[in-house]
Amino acid sequence: MALKFLGGRYFTFTTNMAAVTQSYSSSAASGRQRVNGADLYYEQTGRGKHGVLLLPGALGSTRTDFGPQLKSLDRERFTVVGWDPRGYGRSRPPDRDFPPDFYERDAADAVDLMKALGFGRFSLLGWSDGGISALIAAAGNSDLIRKMVVWGSNAFITQQDLDLYDAVRDVSKWSARMRQPLEDVYGAEAFADTWEAWVDGVAQFIKRPAGNICMELLPLITCPTLIIHGEKDPMVPTLHAQYLHKHIQGSRLHLMPEGKHNLHLRFPDEFNKLVENFLED
Repeated sequence: MALKFLGGRYFTFTTNMAAVTQSYSSSAASGRQRVNGADLYYEQTGRGKHGVLLLPGALGSTRTDFGPQLKSLDRERFTVVGWDPRGYGRSRPPDRDFPPDFYERDAADAVDLMKALGFGRFSLLGWSDGGISALIAAAGNSDLIRKMVVWGSNAFITQQDLDLYDAVRDVSKWSARMRQPLEDVYGAEAFADTWEAWVDGVAQFIKRPAGNICMELLPLITCPTLIIHGEKDPMVPTLHAQYLHKHIQGSRLHLMPEGKHNLHLRFPDEFNKLVENFLED
């Protein structure tokens, strides 16, 4: 749910969306898959038997959010799929909207995309908003999800969280360095409108008891789960990671002392090794 771009790195791309193309290596491809009425853009790399889906954060896309993972996760052990959720990145049209069930919609799209691509069972790596959708997907699809890693994610929202989002609602006050990568993806006007709609979308959860997003689903998660959290994350307090750890049975919590919200981009080697070791267990 939190702001994935703070202190982040971005990866530009020029892939032709109209056709399946080659990227990263001869074993990687990108394209579109029709899922639940939307044409979802995805990239796939590796040839391993263990399928892994990467779920991006708010307004995120495959390469803006997961360049080091698509490039460097072990291709012999894993087949890694990155995707742009409907209304984000190259999965447009449609334009993005934020109904009360948008996390559930993303969760359903994520699972159905992997099924459409031929994966029977697979693991989830979810960042920020993508982590929330991963939690929902894992709770409802125990027969499909092998393992799950989430970071920068939360199962509820507090007024403090909402205040942080409201403080950055107006993108015209952002630095050009922060705006540019998302403006390159969406265009300046569409980015500003979509970002403001996202802030309004997450604000609706504050009206629910305890700011609930998916709290009641956590005890239903049965797959092995690794929660990674940056102790210097400016947007998601550690209490959120601790809550997930407490309520997901058998989960592991790994704290990165120097990690911020974009810990998988700032420390890709350490992050990728943690993930590979966990998925291999």
